[in-house]
Amino acid sequence: MSREIRPDHSSPDPALLQARSPESYTCSCFGLTSRDPGSQPRQAPPPTWLRAEHGAVTRLCSVSSYSVNLLCGAMDPPGFTASLVAGGVAGASVDLILFPLDTIKTRLQSPQGFNKAGGFRGIYAGVPSAAIGSFPNAAAFFITYEYVKWLVHSESSSYLTPVKHMLAASAGEVVACLIRVPSEVVKQRAQVSASTRTFKIFSNILREEGIQGLYRGYKSTVLREIPFSLVQFPLWESLKALWSWRQDHVVDSWQSAVCGAFAGGCAAAVTTPLDVAKTRIMLAKAGSSTARGNVLSALHGVWRSQGLAGCLVCPSSFPLCQTV
Repeated sequence: MSREIRPDHSSPDPALLQARSPESYTCSCFGLTSRDPGSQPRQAPPPTWLRAEHGAVTRLCSVSSYSVNLLCGAMDPPGFTASLVAGGVAGASVDLILFPLDTIKTRLQSPQGFNKAGGFRGIYAGVPSAAIGSFPNAAAFFITYEYVKWLVHSESSSYLTPVKHMLAASAGEVVACLIRVPSEVVKQRAQVSASTRTFKIFSNILREEGIQGLYRGYKSTVLREIPFSLVQFPLWESLKALWSWRQDHVVDSWQSAVCGAFAGGCAAAVTTPLDVAKTRIMLAKAGSSTARGNVLSALHGVWRSQGLAGCLVCPSSFPLCQTV
């Protein structure tokens, strides 16, 4: 069965695409080939279209100057170990390095205000919970993300690529939140109670609320993380692809990090109100209306008490916000 797609520019690069037969092409960048035994090399197809049949490669690689992140038509299953280790190490490193900023953010979002929640004191309160949960949380996300990308891979046009990334990221967040939420609940309560040990907070939650208490805020966390990933990952992948296209080779690690930082910043700005609601739900006293986990109710309470500034993590109790 044949199909045709239009390349991004004029003609394919002979060094990257070699036609083997009317039913076969070779992508030399990834070594993917679909050969018809006995076929002879021939001229590449007309410059405006690339044709492939019977599982042949149909799209140019991301390193080609004629394509922006159009992966080859054939994909191998993702490496389980690589996704687990790379994702886990990356996630744990980010969480631990940026933990002081996360503490400040949590205290800004807390109902008692920044100063009463601890101010700049004890900014590593709750770090044991983050250290324990970061690796499995990040590993679960990236394993799911890469697997779903591979699972839903199709031969369709490139405009569906962002949709694939969105679907994979959403699935990754749903799975990762099963590990993230208990760690996040303990961590955030420790961050606003710096004088209380993390293990004691964990014990108190189990004694007073049971396992359900550890998963308080699961729905609000998923409602925050999915929109975050829907913005972050397609934007990250697109920025990497554009940068690769502009420089004619795959982005380096630091370039990927720059793309990720920009994408993450945009996603954080869009989802800040949802993050405030998540924090309020996790920190609410057991039995209160906020603790029930209704995101709209939590945001309404913030709006009534602190206005728009409270929904955007800038409570009036934090003096620096008054000078901006």
